[in-house]
Amino acid sequence: MKRYGSVIEVREEKVKEYKKLHAAVWPDVLKMITECNIRNYSIYLHKLDDGKYYLFSYFEYAGDDFDGDMGKMAADPTTQKWWDLCKPCQKPLENRAESEWWANMEEVFHHD
Repeated sequence: MKRYGSVIEVREEKVKEYKKLHAAVWPDVLKMITECNIRNYSIYLHKLDDGKYYLFSYFEYAGDDFDGDMGKMAADPTTQKWWDLCKPCQKPLENRAESEWWANMEEVFHHD
């Protein structure tokens, strides 16, 4: 199992919409998350001192082919429709890696 954390800005005018979407995530989206070996998935929202809102995500990956599972999720038509609703709410960080939408964060501490 590997832990992942990531961050992305959420547009201030879209915070309520993003929270509403995630209060009722589509069942088929949740099913795909599980099928792709993602466990303990959480998203947190916080307004930082720069006045902007950010989303911080955490999940555990329990599979053995992360790229394959992420490809499977990205190819899923229902997930694509979900992302079409979520992405306009988000503003990727400028310093993220070229292939990232959410910027991956480095884990510096974990305690079980």
